Amino acid sequence: MKVEYNNLYTHFVFTTLNRMPLILAQHRERIEKYITGIVNNNGCKMYSIYANPEHVHFLVSRASQLDEETLATIVANSSEKFINDNRLCVGIFQWQQSCSAFSVSKRNIHELCEYIEKQPEHHKMKSYAEEYDGYVKFYQQTINKKKDETQ
Repeated sequence: MKVEYNNLYTHFVFTTLNRMPLILAQHRERIEKYITGIVNNNGCKMYSIYANPEHVHFLVSRASQLDEETLATIVANSSEKFINDNRLCVGIFQWQQSCSAFSVSKRNIHELCEYIEKQPEHHKMKSYAEEYDGYVKFYQQTINKKKDETQ
């Protein structure tokens, strides 16, 4: 059945292979624009993106025909090729073989966009590992809380 309207917001976090700081500051905006183009060309809408040296956050509203894994694969494969073809890092650029995708409520879009845009300030206080562990714990607690409420 065709979906006329959807409300599917996903916060993706891609990590460079072995968490190496491969995304150079001078190429950050070019990489962000390229990833935004991939997202938009696949019927999705980019809300916010920030490329840190070893990971990228981006928030999209997904087209109903694309699940998270399909969109992540398209973005990863295309952006790896773009970065390598244009020699935007030293050596071979690769993403890790898996990423994170968190569903987001429409009411949290503004707050999450601000968080993504303020990545440099945020990472002065928290490492990527601490940030990632916090996200996993937050979403796991939310899932466990919902389970407890339904029992």
